[in-house]
Amino acid sequence: MKNIYLDNNATTPVHEKVLEAMMPFFREAFGNPSSIHWAGSTVKKAVTTAREQVASLVNCSPSEVVFTSGGSESINTAIKGTAASRGKELSHCITTMVEHPAVFNSFQQLKRQGFGLSCLGVDRDGMLDLDELKSTITEQTMMISVMAANNETGVLFPVKEIGELAATRGISFIFDSVQAIGKIPLDFGTLPVDMLTVSGHKLHAPKGIGALIVRSGVRLPPLILGGPQENNRRAGTENVSGIVGLGKACEIARNDLDYEIVRIRNMRNALEQGIIERIPNVKINGHMDKRLPNTLNISFKEVYVESLLTDLNRIGIAVSAGSACSAESREVSRVLTALGLDSTTARSSIRFSLGRENSQEDIDTVIEVLPPIIEKIRNERQSQLAKRKN
Repeated sequence: MKNIYLDNNATTPVHEKVLEAMMPFFREAFGNPSSIHWAGSTVKKAVTTAREQVASLVNCSPSEVVFTSGGSESINTAIKGTAASRGKELSHCITTMVEHPAVFNSFQQLKRQGFGLSCLGVDRDGMLDLDELKSTITEQTMMISVMAANNETGVLFPVKEIGELAATRGISFIFDSVQAIGKIPLDFGTLPVDMLTVSGHKLHAPKGIGALIVRSGVRLPPLILGGPQENNRRAGTENVSGIVGLGKACEIARNDLDYEIVRIRNMRNALEQGIIERIPNVKINGHMDKRLPNTLNISFKEVYVESLLTDLNRIGIAVSAGSACSAESREVSRVLTALGLDSTTARSSIRFSLGRENSQEDIDTVIEVLPPIIEKIRNERQSQLAKRKN
């Protein structure tokens, strides 16, 4: 059986056209874009083109695109830069319990530095209570940061409503859109957000490249100091090959977005329905409708997820138990417990996240091989329990 990759929320393979676009910038076009001679000017043009391609995908001005090393750097820059620019006169921040560790841990650091912090919960569908958010805002609130789409469940947050609420109170609004870019339409030009994050390896660009979209006029000191690169927003010689790759990936995502949304959603729904029909005692985690088209988080009662992942990996099927950034942790998922799942159910949950390289044949294969694996694991567990009683 061929290998089947269903962990695209963790990372994606580099698109062949992206790799093709990058290759000249490892050797022939090797110059520093800050150099004024021929070797630099050629490369600078490529960076400018890539900036325009990223801007076109999210509908922002190219001047609002700041290239970074990835989503985590973009998030740290946005959160810590906002705190530095607003100062302690406004010292209250709001986020949620289901954010990516880059967001959650950045705010924990600010909390240790004396900033006030409110972490909002979610309901059993993973949805945010806007009334609770509204009541949490104080005169000292300076920043709200929420994700566009949850990396574990795919649940979508109401960005327009949150942004409008923040705007009416003069509060900075950071939108972590790493998991959403390239999977659903996001229009920075019309959304009421101050900053938006991009990670290349989530949309078939290489690892180590990303972007922070910063609304024109927003004050944001750089996280990395040095030269004047990226309009004084982010110092350091640009990762030109990565930037070119990100630009090409954004161009491909923009051209294929409408088609891929429908195709991938149909496969995800087929996988979900096939599992429900063939395997008893399963639970879908997160909102059934308000979620990414590619993501399915599901719990299997009385199943050890470690055994399930091992058995699937043995036959070449790659899925995950949650966030790749937390894969080495033995702790229960903070996201799933926030949805009200007990530790046993949370530990029996896996995430399927589909991508552009998946086919219906992949889905049919998973639906065929998964039921006997689940049955085997459950039978083994029952045998172990019976032995303990005896």
